[in-house]
Amino acid sequence: MNVLILAAGYATRLYPLTKTKAKPLLEVAGKPMIEWVLDNLAPVPDIETVYVVTNAKFAEDFQRWADEYRRRNPKLKFKIVNDGSTDDSNKLGAIGDVNLVLTRENLASSDVIVVAGDNLFSEPLTEFVNAARGSVATLATYDVGDREAMKKYASITTDSDGVITNFEEKPQNPTSTLAGIALYYYSRDVLSLFTTYIAAGNNPDQPGRFVQWLYQRKPVKTFQIRGTWFDIGSKETLEEANRIFAQFVNRES
Repeated sequence: MNVLILAAGYATRLYPLTKTKAKPLLEVAGKPMIEWVLDNLAPVPDIETVYVVTNAKFAEDFQRWADEYRRRNPKLKFKIVNDGSTDDSNKLGAIGDVNLVLTRENLASSDVIVVAGDNLFSEPLTEFVNAARGSVATLATYDVGDREAMKKYASITTDSDGVITNFEEKPQNPTSTLAGIALYYYSRDVLSLFTTYIAAGNNPDQPGRFVQWLYQRKPVKTFQIRGTWFDIGSKETLEEANRIFAQFVNRES
């Protein structure tokens, strides 16, 4: 099993903070956002390589960070993948980046966990991975508890077995508070479909759009994440995340 971390965006809404530093490398409660992801994936057994896909502007920064992180966590192997983009005008989009890594690194023979590098988790992700193993694909969900907030996320409906029956990006009239989040498990059996999706001219940007396309063709399971999850999209949410996640640092210490 490999891990693919999406970190190629330019996060212009966070300028000037992200003008010279990639969003996943911004600190939250004393450590880079990407480390909140990795520290909660580290307990998962059988991880072969962690691929971080980024852009030409920040590739060297991520390499320096990965070298330092591995000194502290030697069991994880890293590969930084530069998608060659330089700004929003020539970016590949998240799904385009996934397809690039799968193709360039020949990852078709292993299952893959795909996760956005700016998602914060307070709890280990071992339960998500254990529940996803053996599925064709699994999407992580989280109860945001607010229908108004749901207008920013993907609204998910499932059957009694937790398989997606409806997926709507940024609904105008949400019927539930269960959101799909940027944490995915894809078995090796569906990885070739990323190329199919791109070749058909579908939107290569938001990673959830691939799930929206996939669930109509293959069974996509869901697993609800517990604990605290946070998606950083603005300076205000960054400040809030610093306040909330400070308690988890104190708990660890």
